[in-house]
Amino acid sequence: MSTRIIMMASALGLAVLGIVFSFLPLELLAYLGQSIEPEMGLMLQLAGALYVGFAMLNWMAKGILIGGIYARPVAIGNLTHFLVGGLALLKTQLGGGATLEGWLLTGFYLLFAGLFGWIMMTHPFKNVRNQA
Repeated sequence: MSTRIIMMASALGLAVLGIVFSFLPLELLAYLGQSIEPEMGLMLQLAGALYVGFAMLNWMAKGILIGGIYARPVAIGNLTHFLVGGLALLKTQLGGGATLEGWLLTGFYLLFAGLFGWIMMTHPFKNVRNQA
């Protein structure tokens, strides 16, 4: 699988989350049935800024050689984000109060954790030879 496709897909997914968290934090809290407090809205906006930042990183890095030792910080940063986030989401979903939206987000995170783990452990030149 092309790292370009993975980087673009993760960038688009993170951009959507970032835009929603940045511009609709209170509406998101209301949709999720949480208490609407300005402090929590601010925290969601800060998380949205992080999502947009990661989306920009992945979008800008989509054309570079990634895998093995190449662009390792990009691969490790994404792997860490998606793995830790995915495990936290999975723990929450399995702990009770699971929702469809929660499972979709958990699946998104764990899918990209696996893909970035694969990218980190695979030499990119092997992929180029196999695709040719």
